[in-house]
Amino acid sequence: MIKTLRIAVVCGGISSEREVSLRSGKSIYEALLHKGYDNAVLYDLTRDNITGILDLHPDIVFLGLHGRGGEDGTIQGMLEWAGIPYTGPGVSASAVCMDKVLTKRVLQQVCLPTPEFITLKRHDYASTDDVATELKNRMALPMVLKSPCQGSSFGTNIVRHAEQLPAAIEDVFSYGDELLAEDFIDGMEITMPILGNDDLTPLPLIEITTEREFNDYTSKYTSGFHQHIIPACIDKSTEQEILDLGQRAYKVLGCSGLSRVDFIVDPFKGPMIIEVNTLPGMTDMSLFPDAARYMGMSYDDLVERILELGWEARRMFNTSTWKYTPTK
Repeated sequence: MIKTLRIAVVCGGISSEREVSLRSGKSIYEALLHKGYDNAVLYDLTRDNITGILDLHPDIVFLGLHGRGGEDGTIQGMLEWAGIPYTGPGVSASAVCMDKVLTKRVLQQVCLPTPEFITLKRHDYASTDDVATELKNRMALPMVLKSPCQGSSFGTNIVRHAEQLPAAIEDVFSYGDELLAEDFIDGMEITMPILGNDDLTPLPLIEITTEREFNDYTSKYTSGFHQHIIPACIDKSTEQEILDLGQRAYKVLGCSGLSRVDFIVDPFKGPMIIEVNTLPGMTDMSLFPDAARYMGMSYDDLVERILELGWEARRMFNTSTWKYTPTK
């Protein structure tokens, strides 16, 4: 890579994951400086300064954003319109993967395994009690209720008893008007980080354990509440199945650069895909850097590789079709 590139590390944003994004962005920025990219700048994105990214005239944007407004295709679309290369998946993959319902429908369409689910819209019901009644009529307990377009487990609730339904429903609807209800799977949680555009490099599988009921926001970002077991304690057959399923999901959803495919291993049905994260966390407690370290790739080298993949995937931005011309 050209060490004189102007790189804008964009983080922060407007989602519920803003604080995590700021931590990711700071770590990415420091890694780029360590690798000799002295023209890198750290940019805290808010609602009021989005056009400031264009004012920086970056040669490439390194996206350290998470959640809505950063991981859902919106910022990617703006950068494509401006002809500015960026890291991570493109507009369509970002938009689909941010929406857990759309992701599951795509996975089902190509016969990739994912837990059975239903969706409900708030405006179709007069009250929370009516939503709870509908769920009890259509789903068996325990079930998982989720807000479809949140990350870091915001708006996710495991409901084991009927009396827990109203509070869980209200929590989901506090994030939006749609509710995703999934079959609960009592199995091992495995995540599969992947690097690559056309040629994919799966990183070591990670088994996630937690001291809490599930790997929620507190568990993810509080020291001592979780453990990342690398490599995952699974048999070779299950490992190979996850590797195959994860790469198929990555390709069918159109991911590029990097993404992380999350699984729960059903004791009877085998690995089930839960979701796909297109801009996974890059903090010192995050899964992706942990997997890279295990295979001998330092954090700084991982950041540079993600940068290279973003540049490679969007080299068409540097053609005559686009007015933007990167600095030499």
